[in-house]
Amino acid sequence: MTETAVTLTHVTKKIQNKNIIKDLSFSIPKGEVFGFIGPNGAGKTTTIRMIVGLISITEGDIEICGKSIKKDFQAAVRHVGAIVENPEMYPFMTGWQNLKHFANMVEGVTEERIHEVIQLVGLEKVVQQKVGRYSLGMRQRLGIAQALLHHPDVLILDEPTNGLDPAGIKEIRQYIRRLATEENISVIVSSHLLSEIELMCDRIGVIKNGELVALEAVHDDAEATEAKNQELRNVTIEVTPIEKAQQLLTDTYSFEVSSHKHQLSFQCQKEEIPQVISTLVQHDIKIYSVERQVATLEDKFFDLIGENTID
Repeated sequence: MTETAVTLTHVTKKIQNKNIIKDLSFSIPKGEVFGFIGPNGAGKTTTIRMIVGLISITEGDIEICGKSIKKDFQAAVRHVGAIVENPEMYPFMTGWQNLKHFANMVEGVTEERIHEVIQLVGLEKVVQQKVGRYSLGMRQRLGIAQALLHHPDVLILDEPTNGLDPAGIKEIRQYIRRLATEENISVIVSSHLLSEIELMCDRIGVIKNGELVALEAVHDDAEATEAKNQELRNVTIEVTPIEKAQQLLTDTYSFEVSSHKHQLSFQCQKEEIPQVISTLVQHDIKIYSVERQVATLEDKFFDLIGENTID
């Protein structure tokens, strides 16, 4: 049985009689990377601030490893490490000195543990350098190291790849996956980079106007994959002669085929594609490429929130 790390039960937040968060209920098991996404102003940061106890809960409750934020705050937050917005470090101190400084604030953090987290985030070579000389990605990793010092069961990262270049984004993604798989830590990630959420997370929760509108796996199981295979997908093929191919597809399969330069576009199920290609080849049609459009997390996101852009 999978152990639950975080549980939100009918969580509501009111500010000046306005419901900012409306009856949120979901749970996150240990070892899962959970993506929390939504448009600006949807309530992501407000929810995260309630989970870490920075703002109060109006109604409902949040439990961290079975401990209530409302009833047993100290015991609950002891299980949490978090970076909300940007990690704040002392630039005139080395990475080691920063971690030592934070370790002194928490009971039971040994020098051995400091060495462990430094190795975990891959800062061994630069930990004796002043943080002012660190790249943004290195500072983010140092912030994660600081959040891990007290052996938390839950790590919360609000926009962990904000401002990073592609190499830095990849590094942070790899460290987050490593924490989940090797340390069995539950990681809650809030980000606007949907492509990264798709690569990084096991499940997503989509929030809009303070309400949870979707809770689903990022990577489909066998049953879901089979169902997707039955869905119509847009297929684009590059062929010559294009007029002959278009007429053949229309007559043989009754597809609605559109053409552009040397490409034809139509909809069909995944299982139909090999037969379509075979038919074209048998009629001396030359095929140069076949592309099938697969729905991305971005497509799902905009379908769920009913908007065309995300800021």
